[in-house]
Amino acid sequence: MLSLDQVLIRGVDKIYPDKAALEKLAGSRKIRVYLGVDPTGTRLHLGHTIPLRKLNEFAQLGHEAILLIGTGTVLAGDPSQRAKAREKITQKEIDENIKTWTGQAGKVIDLSKVEIKQNGEWLLKLRLSDIIEIASHISATQLFKRDMFQRRIDAGDIVYYHETLYPLLQGYDSVALDVDLEIGGTDQTFNMLIGRELMKKMKNKEKFVLTTPLINGTDGKPMSKSSGNCIWLDDSPNDIYGKILSLPDSEIEPYWTNLTDLKSDELKNLKPLDAKKKLAFEVVKQLNDEKTAQGAQEAFENTFQKRETPQDVREIKVPDGTTITDLLTSNEIIASSTQVKNLIREKAIEIDGSIADNPKEQVKPGQLIKVGKKTFIKTT
Repeated sequence: MLSLDQVLIRGVDKIYPDKAALEKLAGSRKIRVYLGVDPTGTRLHLGHTIPLRKLNEFAQLGHEAILLIGTGTVLAGDPSQRAKAREKITQKEIDENIKTWTGQAGKVIDLSKVEIKQNGEWLLKLRLSDIIEIASHISATQLFKRDMFQRRIDAGDIVYYHETLYPLLQGYDSVALDVDLEIGGTDQTFNMLIGRELMKKMKNKEKFVLTTPLINGTDGKPMSKSSGNCIWLDDSPNDIYGKILSLPDSEIEPYWTNLTDLKSDELKNLKPLDAKKKLAFEVVKQLNDEKTAQGAQEAFENTFQKRETPQDVREIKVPDGTTITDLLTSNEIIASSTQVKNLIREKAIEIDGSIADNPKEQVKPGQLIKVGKKTFIKTT
């Protein structure tokens, strides 16, 4: 059964001002919590599901949860992690982008327990006097000290004034909604803390901030739509499964921890390929159902694993303590240990579908070794 302590630990980067105070508050009464997402595109990706899952967990515990679509803030354009200003967006594009958002978000959150709002409802009605009032609580120096602004200024690039308005507008969402807690990725920390400060100064109320980790995409770099490395929620189940199987091994643990409820201890006992398969199965199941996940797994195995492995794979018996170098050199598959090291450096040797990175790694019976594109060995 889900507990508040679990919700405040797993899939959490930091809690401001501290976990103990938030735990005390949420343990004593129902709190109001929200997550805001700007509609800069038509699709949500797996990175979005981390804070969505966290929002849903609070809803499952009986708290008032709100998914806020930034139909107002998107007009200013979030400068977070941006080397240049975002392109301006039209109302037509906003309307088009959010058409399928409820369906995509509904794969992760319980729509019967999470309310969906749009901040254009209040931000687009602000008068000049309202904006001046909001801005009077935050210093310009504070805004321009923001790291991405400083990098752009140092590089001689432009910071547009409307970009400095963005954290004020996002921050005002907390005031308008009168929330107790805001959830967002670590890239939103500055904006969310501005909201915390506005809440304190405009309502004399404590607002907590919970940040969730970011994940990398299929190329091991930060997941973003501009990089083309996303796993999208509206990808086919087979594509989602296959993309997860193609992830670098270094991404298994963060995906396992932040995208699933699978036990962390279980991961320690799995080979990388088995861990990826279980991870992919779980993610597809969460976004669809178990039958669909089973179908995606079978499709992957039939299309890739069975096709890739030849019928006449060479079988070699391996004594205890045999390293990958011993196996390949003693059976005259590779001429020397130096060549084995070179192949490992070139990522040309795989053990059970995972790239070998240590020439002294020990092999065990029942493993499939792939050298280059055409040489396969089955250990017995």
